[in-house]
Amino acid sequence: MTASPILVVHICGGTLALFSGAAAMSFRKGSRWHRAAGNVFVVSMLVLAVAAVYLAALKHESGNVSGGILTVYLILTAWLTARRRDGKTSKYDWALVCIPLVLGSLTIISGVAKLRTVGPPHDGVPAGMNFFIGTVMLLACAGDIRMLARGGIIGSKRVARHLWRMCFGFFFATGSFFLGPANRPLRFLSAIGMRQQIFRALFRQEVLLFLAILPLLLLIFWMLRVKFSKAYRNSLVPNRDIYSYRLEIEAAKIGNEQKASG
Repeated sequence: MTASPILVVHICGGTLALFSGAAAMSFRKGSRWHRAAGNVFVVSMLVLAVAAVYLAALKHESGNVSGGILTVYLILTAWLTARRRDGKTSKYDWALVCIPLVLGSLTIISGVAKLRTVGPPHDGVPAGMNFFIGTVMLLACAGDIRMLARGGIIGSKRVARHLWRMCFGFFFATGSFFLGPANRPLRFLSAIGMRQQIFRALFRQEVLLFLAILPLLLLIFWMLRVKFSKAYRNSLVPNRDIYSYRLEIEAAKIGNEQKASG
């Protein structure tokens, strides 16, 4: 049976995302290698997610469609957060905020409907997962609204926004691969010509579960490090009012211009 070209693109994007995401997590944050691996991760994740949305739409799998759109949103907003300077926003942020608001509301509504339905859910996803993902979506929406209301974010808050969105997007990739049906890691090894028997004992269910949630564990580690590490506190702008920070920047510019003209 010939595989769909979009499916091949989806698989290649997912494979590259797993390796580049692991590399980006391993390198020192802000280093040249971290940025290079991060750029590869962003592109591969966007390719993976867009292909997933297309394939899910063909199969009328609404849950996977929303999951793919959410992945695009998380990775894109995380990348934009890292690319921008402190205290910067864009008019496109007002459009992006609608994505988690709509998806989060629909996901929670779907979870409530599952609780009221007798028998297992038709999509195989328990209601608790709907509430979990839906809550994450609405929290992301709240973070967007807060950022826009304050005119941007600075310092460690900007780093934290970048980190949690990247890690959660990575979690969608690892969860889909390691917890997918029929042990996808073994199927992948078989597809590239490696014998499954060698790895069957290694890829037990508890190992696959650990690998799936590893991005969330790393997210906790990096969030704590950003918050409490002296290196980050010294290198980042202290958390304070964004408007005061902008006034200080403008005052410094005016002072430098006066010195140059004098």
